[in-house]
Amino acid sequence: MGFLDSLESISKYLPEIKTPATKPNLQKKLIWTAIALLLFFIMANISLWGLSSSAGERLGALQTLLASDIGTLITAGIGPIVLASIILQLGVGSGLINLDLHSQRGRAQFQSVQKLLAIVLCFFEGAVYTFSGMLSPMPGMAAVIILQVAIGSLILLYLDEIVSKYGIGSGIGLFIAGGVSGQFFWQIFRPPIINPLRPELAQGGIIAEFVASLGTGMNFLIFLPVIVAIIIFLVIVFAEGMHVNIPITMGAKGTGGRFPVKLLYVSNMPVILAAALFANLHLWAGMTASIPFLGQIMGAIQWATTSQYNLFREIILQVASQGIAGIGVLSPQIIQAIVYVIVFIAICIVFGVFWVQMGGQGSEAVAKQLQGSGMYIPGFRRDERIIQKVLERYIPTITILGSIFVALLAAFGDMSLGGLASGTGILLTVGIIYRLYEELAREQMIAMHPLLGKLFKG
Repeated sequence: MGFLDSLESISKYLPEIKTPATKPNLQKKLIWTAIALLLFFIMANISLWGLSSSAGERLGALQTLLASDIGTLITAGIGPIVLASIILQLGVGSGLINLDLHSQRGRAQFQSVQKLLAIVLCFFEGAVYTFSGMLSPMPGMAAVIILQVAIGSLILLYLDEIVSKYGIGSGIGLFIAGGVSGQFFWQIFRPPIINPLRPELAQGGIIAEFVASLGTGMNFLIFLPVIVAIIIFLVIVFAEGMHVNIPITMGAKGTGGRFPVKLLYVSNMPVILAAALFANLHLWAGMTASIPFLGQIMGAIQWATTSQYNLFREIILQVASQGIAGIGVLSPQIIQAIVYVIVFIAICIVFGVFWVQMGGQGSEAVAKQLQGSGMYIPGFRRDERIIQKVLERYIPTITILGSIFVALLAAFGDMSLGGLASGTGILLTVGIIYRLYEELAREQMIAMHPLLGKLFKG
């Protein structure tokens, strides 16, 4: 028995959410999804017991992307789940882990090992948050804090399973969308909190800030993040409709049809994985800061993986006050932003390719699905290899282009949204909600026309 087989056998003893014997109807799916989201928000408001202070500002917007709120039960958020997927994907892609993701057996083994690794990482990340200085436990409470952080992520792990099997969409996407949406509306509508001793320090949301700035000039910049968020929303919705149609024929009579390959074929998973990787790198950089040489390397990595939030607003202000020459003052930030964009795009491409293969969306896997459904390319022999060659003209290219597209949208959004939200968060939320809408529409259609359920299987 190989090492992976041993891990898979261990994972069989882990608690699991059983697949329902009968498929839940739409109403039950909505109820389970709402319960999972409600529990997530409740956990986000339960502070860790035995904690003296936390330093959540060190991760900033990355917290939202990890569905994390440092100092609460969701301190680590979905970080361990996503990190487990990243480690295994890198292992498979580099050849260190021998798994055939094209086969159903290989994907099942991947998921079993990923769950086991995620559970281990729940405790590991609990220790990282505690000993990196992100969390400051009271004397003698370090172990208790680690246990609470681990339990919080374990609950999210199983809530993700519940949503996947009994709800709509995925729990990971649901928690990210919930966290980003909550922050988005809070930053817009937050009322100013006035300190009687220091009233000049009162600062509310964007609307309150705009009202307070009337007559001061340049107040249009306050709404810049909202405008950019709307633009990102419209661009994503438009891009969702962009696709390449591959002609296919089905049945003995040769009924014509089309197989669409979307520009966003990779969805938003490359961005989720890249953002989670960057957040974990920042955690490790904090832990190794005092270690000679290693601390310098991790510091450089942290510099290259840190986005310059609100950079565009700073550029506009500099140009308005000093002209084009004023941009020179921001040259260090601009250089860092360029490096960040390049690194972010490269990582998203890597994860995009891995995700397509792991999700059974590669040319070979799709060719098998089409062939098994009795479909073929008109004008060619009914051969799976022919279908695969045709698909290889489109899927690998669109995978890379789609990964670059979502990476650029997320990166430039980060630089223009300021404190409202991160571009990555807005991108993920819009994509998640759009797919949630699609799945809701599909479930409603199946409920109205049960025979269509057979068409949507698999």
